[in-house]
Amino acid sequence: MAQTYERTPEAVERLTSRQGAVTQDDVTEPPLENEFWNSKEPGIYVDVVSGEPLSASDHNADAVVRTRVRVPLRFRDGFSTVAEAVTFRGLADDGEHVALVFGEPDAGASPLVRLHSECLTGDVFGSARCDCGPQLREAVERLSAAEGVLLYLRQEGRGIGLYNKLDAYALQDHGLDTYAANAALGLPEDGRDYTVAAQMLGALGIGSVDLLSNNPDKERQLSALGVTVRRRVPTGVFATDSNMRYLRAKVDRTGHTIALTELAS
Repeated sequence: MAQTYERTPEAVERLTSRQGAVTQDDVTEPPLENEFWNSKEPGIYVDVVSGEPLSASDHNADAVVRTRVRVPLRFRDGFSTVAEAVTFRGLADDGEHVALVFGEPDAGASPLVRLHSECLTGDVFGSARCDCGPQLREAVERLSAAEGVLLYLRQEGRGIGLYNKLDAYALQDHGLDTYAANAALGLPEDGRDYTVAAQMLGALGIGSVDLLSNNPDKERQLSALGVTVRRRVPTGVFATDSNMRYLRAKVDRTGHTIALTELAS
């Protein structure tokens, strides 16, 4: 959305060194009649040489679709389907996040959407320490049936990265839960920001969703980012002897809607 920028002394004084280091090429649109399109980071952007304002922004810029390609999917248990893999340009963190679109979701009717954070150990190697792999498998089948969208977000280890996640596993082996282990490493318990998810949905023309998730924070963040969450749809419960403490921590520490009675059984 365009905004009007007024170059006041107070506004210029608030410019940070980072804002002063952004060049014309880094903004979404050049200045035109004192109106500027939202750029990637909140603030006022100026030319590094002249100091002239280039854009004003109050939130992240819109992303656009980069490519679309048809991808047949087949899982080890024999389930198969077809998705359209969609890539994007202009995402806030410049990450290579991807959307898998199943069928022809009705953007005006709150399609079923899953935000799935990348988990190499669970999604690829079948680790039983978490429920990520089974959740991904379930989501693909449910989204395929409902003609929904899977946003596969490059947020390994709840945003701390693969190596840090494995370090946290080592601490969990000494009694810490998944959140306390992150904190013991000086890392956020959950470092995920879903701005890019909102951008991806916007680029796909989706403003309202039924959210396939047990995580209330995903609903809170999407709502704050302007996406209407009509309802939150729980996933299945995928408990193993190896992930029971992990699932209980998600319920106790972050309010995930996982039925503890099902865990007990």
